[in-house]
Amino acid sequence: WALALLLTAAPSGPSAAVASDPASIFADLSPAELRAVRTFLMERPELGLAPSRGGPLAKNSLFLLELLPPPKRAALRFLAQGGRRPRREARAVVFFGAQPEPNVTELAVGPLPRPRSYRLLGLKGGRSVPFWARPMTQLEYELLHEALVAALAPLEPLLLEATGFGFQNCSRRCLVFSDIAPRGQGPGERRTWLIIQRFVEGYFLHPVGLEVLLDHRDTDPRRWAVRQLWYNGRYFGSVRELAELHGRGQLPLARLPEPPARQLFSSYEPRGQFFTGTPTEVHGAKVCEPQGRRYRLRGNRLEYGGWSLAFRLRSSAGLQLFDVRFGGERVAYELSVQEAIAFYGGHTPAAMQTKYMDAGWAMGASSYELARGVDCPETATFLDAHHFLDADGPVRFARALCVFELPTGVPLRRHFDSDFQGGFHFYAGLEGRALVLRTTSTVYNYDYIWDFLLYPNGVLEAKVHATGYIHATFYTPEGRRYGSRVHSHLLGNLHTHLVHYKVDLDVAGTGNSFETMDIRFENISNPWSAGSRVVQPLMSLRCDWAGGGTAGEYRPGAGEGAPAPGLIPPLPCPRYHLAVTRRHENEPSSSSIYSQNNPWDPPVTFESFIRNNETIEDQDLVAWVTVGFLHVPHAEDVPNTATPGNAVGFFLRPFNFFDEDPSVASRAPVIVRPLDPPTCSRLEIQRWTPPSAGACVHPEPFSYNGTY
Repeated sequence: WALALLLTAAPSGPSAAVASDPASIFADLSPAELRAVRTFLMERPELGLAPSRGGPLAKNSLFLLELLPPPKRAALRFLAQGGRRPRREARAVVFFGAQPEPNVTELAVGPLPRPRSYRLLGLKGGRSVPFWARPMTQLEYELLHEALVAALAPLEPLLLEATGFGFQNCSRRCLVFSDIAPRGQGPGERRTWLIIQRFVEGYFLHPVGLEVLLDHRDTDPRRWAVRQLWYNGRYFGSVRELAELHGRGQLPLARLPEPPARQLFSSYEPRGQFFTGTPTEVHGAKVCEPQGRRYRLRGNRLEYGGWSLAFRLRSSAGLQLFDVRFGGERVAYELSVQEAIAFYGGHTPAAMQTKYMDAGWAMGASSYELARGVDCPETATFLDAHHFLDADGPVRFARALCVFELPTGVPLRRHFDSDFQGGFHFYAGLEGRALVLRTTSTVYNYDYIWDFLLYPNGVLEAKVHATGYIHATFYTPEGRRYGSRVHSHLLGNLHTHLVHYKVDLDVAGTGNSFETMDIRFENISNPWSAGSRVVQPLMSLRCDWAGGGTAGEYRPGAGEGAPAPGLIPPLPCPRYHLAVTRRHENEPSSSSIYSQNNPWDPPVTFESFIRNNETIEDQDLVAWVTVGFLHVPHAEDVPNTATPGNAVGFFLRPFNFFDEDPSVASRAPVIVRPLDPPTCSRLEIQRWTPPSAGACVHPEPFSYNGTY
């Protein structure tokens, strides 16, 4: 199998896995299991846990519950030999805020479904996470809003005059904020720049020109304070300073026009007309399954053609595949999303500080409802997810995942064999199809569409599309160096997206090696023409460690997206397109939910994975893949960034693994042969599927709920 980077630009979910299916050892925790773990931990007097919602920040509370996957060795033994299942456990993230040294501690709780014990999960250096590095909670956001409204009360006249919106008794004309991260300049800080915006549809595109630095490190919100402000290109040391300047009439105001009641530029309401006048008010092409589904879904086990895999949706980081097999043989133990990072530049303090690490915002739990016929075809199977994040019980996210077969619109392979006399010897083609497993992460303004695609020829594709609202700031002339003016008072800030994946390949077993292939040119004497020379390409193998004749090789891809070493701050996500390390049970992920608020000394440091001088010859290896792209926003990103041109991913492809293309097992090809060449008036058409696909209309109307 080869790893190549592509740098172009049912009623129950996995939680209801069939207990007898081996794939269920990787299934997400069911609502019953989540409730059982919470009840067990809440009843432990030594933990002193209080409800997550309400109350003070200085309390002990349960923040996150999700599956703790079994150790690989135990899982492989069970998958190969059956017998006793690996111990099923939950990962619990506990905020200990009600003690002299507040911290965040992780616990392993089990066995499930009836937990009776817990143990500490080891983090960096065996220590806990400092409390100031914890992810944000709904309670802290509510307190942050209260503190901001109170602190900015002296600015209400300014805000009403300049924007027509305010914080005090605002009803339908309210101001809101978006927060950015990291929350400070070094360890121990929890100071956040807040972008003030008008609360209209698409409020991310409506900054008012005010940004506020609020210090909220203390667990007592009464000690929180505004440390600095930025308004319309100028910095101010206090709210009072800014308010007094406005009161004296000495402050240049950034006056914003009244937003229209309809067809606001940040909305999805149609406006304008296409030049050609071709119809858009009727339905376009649709995906259909005229003879029913060609895939099988049992709990969290997905099967399609030669493919079989288990999947789950982690609350922390998103989609995770396990035990990926083709033709019954395992080719990957794990394939998973690790992190999504966006580095921004700008003239405003919030823009220049923004370096989002979306695992820190629990991007896996941001898997809101998928719309039938828009996010996924009408024919898709939709699956619910249950997350336990910053809540007092499991929360159901309806239709958070979908599975569907997709016509690719291009043949998987085809050939027209011409006789070069106006006829042909034969035509043969195999329609292009892929099975798609999809979810989304809406991390505030941005929407990531996460796909794993399974092709009949043994190729697997991992892909992510970026869409949603751009992260934008208030326009100033100085800001033009950091992006584009996309509307009258709006700057679209340039940024780089980096997405990180873990690829634990087990090709013909766990003992693999890493090898790269280069193509270079040679200039040699022509052996069949004296005096002439031949320039031709040839393969050059590097780092050639023996890994078995059928194991194939990894091929690192080249392309744009990942920044060069030294150009990014000390963050957990790697600086490399591809890094290969030995697999260790204590290195399950390349990032963590704590890295966003503590990028200076994160609990997980990827550099430590690759700086230990371990041999990677004939070992259990993991490939860590980074893909990404530079996004310079432009006017066409309004109202939302479009998916074409904003997708990246990579392929897993078999390389001398099979004797031939395994898609020859498909019964979907078409072969046409003339019976009377060269006139070709009578044809033999061979098909192994019904002659006609039949009706292709989905009877159900569009529906959407959106609750979770």
